[in-house]
Amino acid sequence: MKMLCIDGGGIRGVFAVAILQAIEEECKYQISDLFDVVAGTSTGAIIATSVVLRKRMSEVMDSYQLFGKKIFVRQAKVGLFKSIYSDHYLRRFFRKAFGERALADIKKPLLIPAVDVTNGKPFIHRSNYGHTENDDLSIKLWDAVLSSCSAPVFFPPNNINNQYLSIDGGLWANNPSLVCVTEALHQLKRDISEIEIFSIGTGLQHIDFSIGKDKYWGAKHWLPFHFPSMKMTPKLLDLALQLSSESVTYYCQHLLGSNYFRLNEELGREMPFDEVEFMDELIELGKQVFLNKKEDVMNFLSKK
Repeated sequence: MKMLCIDGGGIRGVFAVAILQAIEEECKYQISDLFDVVAGTSTGAIIATSVVLRKRMSEVMDSYQLFGKKIFVRQAKVGLFKSIYSDHYLRRFFRKAFGERALADIKKPLLIPAVDVTNGKPFIHRSNYGHTENDDLSIKLWDAVLSSCSAPVFFPPNNINNQYLSIDGGLWANNPSLVCVTEALHQLKRDISEIEIFSIGTGLQHIDFSIGKDKYWGAKHWLPFHFPSMKMTPKLLDLALQLSSESVTYYCQHLLGSNYFRLNEELGREMPFDEVEFMDELIELGKQVFLNKKEDVMNFLSKK
């Protein structure tokens, strides 16, 4: 059983899209045809849902480049009294991309981690493939994806039918690989030896928390402001998401051995998830990573 897992990471999702686009161009198949199960968190949820809907990765890339610059336009500099970004264009992007399809309409296994912040618990939006614990298959695809993308402070929580508020699934499953492992074992009744995961990250930042003279660390260190713009950098959130992803990678490599194939790359510096200026660089990096690992990628995907 082949499973595709895509990390969260905001605009850095173009790194993953570039890799998937290169795979489509190389093997002449749509990504959906190569995998039995697809999972994605936050920006990865956008990509995973697009895969399940059989969208070409070139089309997904065009959407990121078109909407990214509109989505990441600040309505607040600090985020003290309202979210830094509005979810207006995010909603518009998702409704345009995914239409009014509900989870019930999707038969291919799709897993989208999110957080029920009202009740303080993690949960997974699942498509309609017979899972006994599905909460509500009537939820629209775009609504499920929006929930997984609603990073606290930066976007407002997503209101699900006035029943609960939902936020970014990256807070507990930024790399959804373990979600896929447990789903395969528990629901799909597969032996661990049958699980093959192709996991794609969104780049490893070098997040600088250097030792300085100031020993009393506060918000200005964890979420630094830039003067005179007073723009806040999501440094602490980016660090938390990266640590979450890499710890899951470590566990899965030990659990699955050669059946776990991870593609990610050092970025060498900070590239915050909301900085659209890095898109072109990330796209080129994704293409280069595929070229460097092309033989290994194709061998893994063709493995019986």
